[in-house]
Amino acid sequence: MPAAAARVVLVTGVSRFLGARVANALQADPGIERVIGVDTVPPVESLGRTEFVRVDIRTPGIAKIIASAAVDTVVHLNLVTSSSVPRAKVKELNVIGTMQLLAACQRSPDMRKLVVRSSAAVYGSSPMDPAVFTERDEPVEPPRTGYAKDAVEVEGYVRGLMRRRSDLAVSVLRFANFLGPGVDSPLTRYLHLPVVPTVLGFDPRLQFIHEDDGVEVLRRMTTEDHPGCFNVAGDGVLLLSQALRRAGRPYLPVPSPSISVLGDMGRRFAGLSGFSPELLRWLTYGRVIDTTALENELSWRPKYSSEAAFADFAAAQGLGHGHGRLAGLLGRT
Repeated sequence: MPAAAARVVLVTGVSRFLGARVANALQADPGIERVIGVDTVPPVESLGRTEFVRVDIRTPGIAKIIASAAVDTVVHLNLVTSSSVPRAKVKELNVIGTMQLLAACQRSPDMRKLVVRSSAAVYGSSPMDPAVFTERDEPVEPPRTGYAKDAVEVEGYVRGLMRRRSDLAVSVLRFANFLGPGVDSPLTRYLHLPVVPTVLGFDPRLQFIHEDDGVEVLRRMTTEDHPGCFNVAGDGVLLLSQALRRAGRPYLPVPSPSISVLGDMGRRFAGLSGFSPELLRWLTYGRVIDTTALENELSWRPKYSSEAAFADFAAAQGLGHGHGRLAGLLGRT
């Protein structure tokens, strides 16, 4: 039986760029009576008619909010990917927080729908990967560290909830890396390094999802019924070398062990975060996901291709005015 229309929606991670944008999109829907945004810190900008509640989803406080507000739809966007946050805290936020949230959803008789932001990082990155991952494919080398491993665990807990509450409409979205004017992530900080290190001998195929398209997918999944697991990415791929040249970024191919050293230097001298193991593997082997299932389900395609998403990001950041001269010289050595 289809889930009822979303009327009272709770959005986690609402103080981050994605959560704030999704909350703003949902509050514009006249069919939604209330949008409640939760996070551990207040949002920087006004959320309009979205009601902000300061709560840590790792605590029982989240269950009280879901119960007292008769929340029928939860949009879980609180997957922390930053490598600048201590790993132990990230794991607690991602895994323990999700466990508490899902337990609250399970107990609530009002709950009808759950939308979960996951990551294409669940597929890992390996030299033995298939050319394209579909939702049915298992990772050749499952992620063993970082937020990628957290995303795998989160999806496991979501499947457990689905077994216990088969009446819920659950949508799990495996997003490619977000790009756009408002995105601040380990990837965007990597692209801003004074000289961007790349892994010698590798030129990975990359995919991106523009923030506008990501918000639209989440809005559609929340206001309509599309249960299932879906890959989300812009059309096409971009080689890392192509991306760096188009952004006018000088880059230096170095042996893999040296990447972490350069990343640590960037963290100390440029305020940029270091390289997580999962980011390093992605920058070595890349990853491509198939989005046919999403396009068929929604009868919709992203407005921005991976190439266009990168171009919009680069333009907004003032990149692309140089010619990557260092990149070209070093690329021929």
